[in-house]
Amino acid sequence: MLFSSLTFLFAFLPIVMAVYYLLPSKGKNLWLLAASLFFYFYGEPKYLVLMLAVITVSYIFGLLTEKAEGKKRLILLWASVLLNLSALIYFKYTDFFISVTNSVFNTEIGLLGIALPIGISFFTFQSISYNIDVYRKDVPAQKNPINLALYVSLFPQLVAGPIVRYTDIERDLRSRTHTIDGFAYGIRRFAVGLGKKVLLANSFGSFCEIFRETDEKSTLFFWIYAVAYSLQVYFDFSGYSDMAIGLGSMFGFKFPENFRHPYISKSVTEFWRRWHISLGSWFRDYVYIPMGGNRVKTPRFFFNILTVWFLTGFWHGADWTFIIWGLYFAALLLIEKSIPKKIKEKAPSAISHIYLIFAVLIGFVIFNANGVEGIANDFKGMFTSAYPLCTEATLYYLRSYAVLFIIGIIGATPAVKIAAEKLDSTKAGEKICNLAQPAVILALLVAVTAYLIDGSYNPFLYFRF
Repeated sequence: MLFSSLTFLFAFLPIVMAVYYLLPSKGKNLWLLAASLFFYFYGEPKYLVLMLAVITVSYIFGLLTEKAEGKKRLILLWASVLLNLSALIYFKYTDFFISVTNSVFNTEIGLLGIALPIGISFFTFQSISYNIDVYRKDVPAQKNPINLALYVSLFPQLVAGPIVRYTDIERDLRSRTHTIDGFAYGIRRFAVGLGKKVLLANSFGSFCEIFRETDEKSTLFFWIYAVAYSLQVYFDFSGYSDMAIGLGSMFGFKFPENFRHPYISKSVTEFWRRWHISLGSWFRDYVYIPMGGNRVKTPRFFFNILTVWFLTGFWHGADWTFIIWGLYFAALLLIEKSIPKKIKEKAPSAISHIYLIFAVLIGFVIFNANGVEGIANDFKGMFTSAYPLCTEATLYYLRSYAVLFIIGIIGATPAVKIAAEKLDSTKAGEKICNLAQPAVILALLVAVTAYLIDGSYNPFLYFRF
């Protein structure tokens, strides 16, 4: 079930919300758990057992780890991590490993064609982080199985993040405050995310589909496509994160921010502090720092960076394109860290920003390519004279989508937010904002509903990860 579906918006969510607020405090978690399991069952009936198994492993090993001492404690941690990872590896990477084996050893092992359970990369990582945090004694093991099951399966962030740590919501699972302000903020945040997804991401996705299908490509078209896909993936995923954070707020949970206007960055290092923050911090805290981080000799530091970004790329999908994408950003990060700080500080702001945008566009072309051959073909179109510089078809689509690109580029910056805050800082502006906010939210919901009734292109890109 998609957040951007009529079923979710006008059936599932209103029913869940109404019952939730009618129930006493003691029944709210149980109701949210039932709703979350139904939400997953609705989209993946046969894989509900898998999620319940992941929850069971985390719960039992959390209790055992808390009581254990010495080496036994570490053994239990590794057992829980490996059990959870085994499910992720089996469903997500088995066919990839078979393909690699066939290529290397010239074998003909048949692919299994295993379907990827929705959200497995997210809820598996959440379960692993819980067991690690219990091992580190950052949090006590959860004694209530309903609360732990709710943490893993909570539907607002279940299928595409953000990756919520148990430490982030441990207190909210026990007791949380519901306020009108929190609920109103949740509605606003959800509506903005829904608009990002349906009105912007889907429209950029349609443009990318046109690019892939047309036979009248040009060098300029390749570059416009790179911009369109970069905006599509940003509005798709940040829109989903906004909706998740908004839904969490409606139910009294405070989820961490996942995006902070990454396209205004001036370096790849800064970009990854602003993009998919929950994933980056997960790898930092559970892989990079335990490996020694940057407090090691240079060769080991390089190894640590390459390992983390290999895993980051591989986490996104079982394909060489994702691995290449991860190592590409690892190389850029290592280059940036090798440049003396004084030189970086002297670099003109505009030049730094242009470099970052160029690097990101190349990265997302790699990310969305159809295999290694697809990367080569896209680069051929961007950097060689294999295609005409421009065609009538390119200009036609550019004119047709010009307004969308303008809105998308402005929307990817904090310009609108800054303008709204400045307006709200005055008494007259505050009155205007108070009147305009409900009207804007209502207009967004009406526009989204009209789009969903009329349109058919409505995927979430991160569902495949």
